[in-house]
Order: sequence, then structure tokens, then C-alpha cells
Amino acid sequence: MMKRIGAAFTAAMAFTCAAQAETLVMQSVYPSSLPLLGESGVHLAEQVKILTGGELEIEFNEPGAIVGGNEMWDAISTGAVDAGWYSPGFAQGIIPSAAIFTAVPFGPDVREYTAWWYYGGGKEIWADITAEYNIHTELCAILVPEASGWFAKEINTPEDLQGVKMRIFGLGATVMAKLGVEAQSMPVADTMTGLRLGTIDAAEVSFPLIDKAVGMNEYASHYYFPGWHQQTSLITFIANQDVWDGLTDQQRVVIQTACAANVALTAAEGEASQIQPLEDLKAAGVTVHTWNDEMMQAFRTAWDEVVVEQSAADPNFKRAWESLSEFRKNFKTWSDIGYLK
Repeated sequence: MMKRIGAAFTAAMAFTCAAQAETLVMQSVYPSSLPLLGESGVHLAEQVKILTGGELEIEFNEPGAIVGGNEMWDAISTGAVDAGWYSPGFAQGIIPSAAIFTAVPFGPDVREYTAWWYYGGGKEIWADITAEYNIHTELCAILVPEASGWFAKEINTPEDLQGVKMRIFGLGATVMAKLGVEAQSMPVADTMTGLRLGTIDAAEVSFPLIDKAVGMNEYASHYYFPGWHQQTSLITFIANQDVWDGLTDQQRVVIQTACAANVALTAAEGEASQIQPLEDLKAAGVTVHTWNDEMMQAFRTAWDEVVVEQSAADPNFKRAWESLSEFRKNFKTWSDIGYLK
């Protein structure tokens, strides 16, 4: 008799738990096949399911599965999609200051960026800027420096950039445009097609691990460093604010904790996983270049102009830029004495 009661009780509990289970539909801006960029979003979903005992699940959807990449921000804002695996810079067309919360030319490294985001006012400023869009944001991954780009020919002077058609993301694209580049933003798959067909001459995609994975060396052989345009890149979990508020306190803390762990893991994995792919690319015939002083000065001069223009055009850009700059200035007083040079 006790066995029958126990079985009935177990079945009832299972039914209750299944009834209470909740699923957040999340679309990613990065394919799950991309190391770190997409894989870390899949990892988040797996961790949340385990940590909540299946009470909360995040359904990972590939780019374009529900809405186009350029439509993700609006879809999550209106609640048409619950959540997104996203970098704020993709919302730059809607929010001019968004790029500051993904990657900044000549910007902070992992230490500075995470310190500013968590404890220097970064996340609060972003939350205030985006409040009208009804979207909640959690920093959920952070990336190591990207390569500066792949080029079909050597670039030795700023004049060599004139008329080059290049795929490049965010504020770096604005800088390149000032130097005569026909800068274009496009998904990775379209980038490969563009290089193959010759509709673009150059592209920046990511760091060696991903550049090797997508076969960038099949289309260009000159690989430039450092990635002045993206020394660090942020990836976020975003959710419709009403959906976020509808979660339990425990569910929200689980997502926040899983995201914080993801930040630490992606930072470590990113540093550890570039060495072999870079060597493999060299062995495949890729020529790795370091920008000369003239080129680096040209990039920095153009960036300084972009900052002035963007700050004048948008108060939120000015506010975010000044906050980050002030934090970095103060951080330098510590890093100069605390770290070995």
C-alpha cells in the first residue's frame, strides 16, 4: 500500500513540477557553432536548466530563426521574443551610444571593462539609457582582443586604405570610414561570400580561434594586429523587462550567477585558446603583420575625431564615454603601481 501511495505522490509531484516549468525563448545573434561567441550562449542555457532543476529553461535559437538579426532589439522590446544572446553594439542604429557597451577603439582590456561595468557605473548607465525600451541586460561573456583584420594586400600607409571595401563592426567601422574605407556591416556568412566573390576586399571577424574556424585564410592572407578597434568585446543576455520581472527571485539570481561564471570562463578560455590556431594559420601560409606606427597614429587620430563628433551628436554617448574615460584614468593610478610592466 505504501508503495502505491508513494508512487502516486511521486507522479503528482512530477506533474506539478512540469506544470510550473517555464521556458524563455532566446534568439542568438551568434551561431552556436562559433567557439566562445555562440557556444557560451548554449552553455548559459545548459547551466540555468541544471541550476533550477529544470524549473526554468532557456531555449537557444540560432540567428534568424525567429526574427532577423537587425530586428532582435525591437522584438525583445515589444515581447515578441523573450530574450536574446546579444552584443549591445548591434543596437547602434537605434541607440548611438550602444557601441560603447560592446567594444571601444583603443579601449579597455578585460580588467578595466568588467570593473567599469560591475563597479564603475557602466551597467547602471546602460540600464538608464535602455529603460525606455523595456529591456533588461546582464553581462554574460567577455572576449579577448580581436585581430584588426584580413586584407588581400599589404597595408603600409593610410593611403593604402583608400577605397578598400571592408566588413567591420561598430565604432571601428566609423574610424575606418574616415580613412577612406568603404566600411560595411554584415553577418559572418555574408562576409565569407563577399570575400569569395570579391564584393569586399577585407574583413575583420574575430580572434584567431574563430578566424581559423570559419576559414578566413581561404580568402585573404594578410592578417593584421593589434585589434585596436576591439581590445575587448562584451556579450550580454537581454530579456524583455516584463518577462524578467515575471521570473522568481531565485530564477533571476540563477541567471545572474550563471552569467557571472560565464564572464570568468570566457575570459580564461579566450586567452588560452588563441595560441594553437594562430600557429596553424601561420603554417597555412598566412602572413601575420603588426601595424606600423604611422598606421596606429592614423587610427587613433581618426578615433579622436569620431569621439568628438559622436559626443556632440548624442548626449548619452557623451555621458557613457565620459564615465568610461574617467574610470580608466582613475584605474591607471592603480594599475601603474599594481601591475608589472
